[in-house]
Amino acid sequence: MQPFLIEPAAYTAFSDEAALIEQCKEWNLLSEKATKAKSFFYKRNGLVLACRLIGYVDKMTAVIELEDKRLHCIHPSYLKEMQASTYGQKSAVGAEESAEPESAVSAVTATETSSVSPAKETPELEAPEAKKPQAEEPEAAEQPPKGKTKKEKPLKLQLPEEKVKMTATVKQFTTVPNNFSDNDDEVIIYEAVSIVEPATEIGEAWSSNSATIKKLELEIGDTITFEAKIIAKKLTRHPVPYKINNPSKIQKQES
Repeated sequence: MQPFLIEPAAYTAFSDEAALIEQCKEWNLLSEKATKAKSFFYKRNGLVLACRLIGYVDKMTAVIELEDKRLHCIHPSYLKEMQASTYGQKSAVGAEESAEPESAVSAVTATETSSVSPAKETPELEAPEAKKPQAEEPEAAEQPPKGKTKKEKPLKLQLPEEKVKMTATVKQFTTVPNNFSDNDDEVIIYEAVSIVEPATEIGEAWSSNSATIKKLELEIGDTITFEAKIIAKKLTRHPVPYKINNPSKIQKQES
């Protein structure tokens, strides 16, 4: 057994090619227009091994099968980096000492024990303030200046992991660059996006302008209902934080 292998203690296998393709799109391993799965390459210390994705331990840990049928856990982003033709072109010393990023290995190792603890952020150390004479610290100084209020950070949305019924209004049709194709991807930006049950306001989101959606001949201002999975994925070059994945049962509401 090669020393770099991290075999999964347990993992979820993809039920079919459609499930594999959908997960690869979420991991940015395939473009939104992709209809077929593809082979990947695992590169390490000068080795280039053909492999294929067969499942996952969790959403941050993919499971690949190498040419000799051995299994290995890997972070999806690290696998994506390996597909670049320029990957691994470092100095001889750097190549010999290269290893998978600590974050990727740590994540995989943790999942093998089925106990992944969230990372704790280390607070920045602040320089100690010089003591001031008590006479210079009147109580009024503790009150915030008039006209200024402390801004509170908005609460992060808890997105459901399964498909849910949603409504959305078409705001804009646009395109974004596709690094895997010569053509740009067509996308739709929605506003007033919300989950029907439990009632949750999302705001703005986007989706690919698929052939299924094009059949509806949507126009700006049209409102639709559908079932889909929504994830936190920002649209390239647009301040839209959420993506609508694989909408189905789409219905255009009559105005």
